Amino acid sequence: MIVINAKNAVLGRMASEVARQLKNGEEVVIINAEQAIITGNKKQIVGKYLKRRRIGSPQHGPFFPKKPDMIVRRTVRGMLEYKKPSGRAAFKRLRVHIGPAGLEGGEARSVAIKEIKTDYIKVAELAKALGWHG
Repeated sequence: MIVINAKNAVLGRMASEVARQLKNGEEVVIINAEQAIITGNKKQIVGKYLKRRRIGSPQHGPFFPKKPDMIVRRTVRGMLEYKKPSGRAAFKRLRVHIGPAGLEGGEARSVAIKEIKTDYIKVAELAKALGWHG
């Protein structure tokens, strides 16, 4: 089991690394999901995610999450072959937690982070803009 601390990790880069580990058969646990960051203009990012939430219908989908852990989970899902049995099996090996989940054991790993010199928004701020009350 691999434990990844998402604090200050760029969401897309972290998700691609996690997807690669899941495809290799590893079980992956992501902690501090709400502290991952998405680089770019805050207004544009929030607008993009609000647009995704508005499409479709509440009864028939597509369904897009508000909670930070589910946003991270959905991002990883987008990098897997989710509609194939191997992709679904890999996705089931992923666990995402808000905050430190108190996990003992496993190989704890932080994603390599370069200093961010651009605008960014934390996943928790994005979730609050989408209507999360956590």
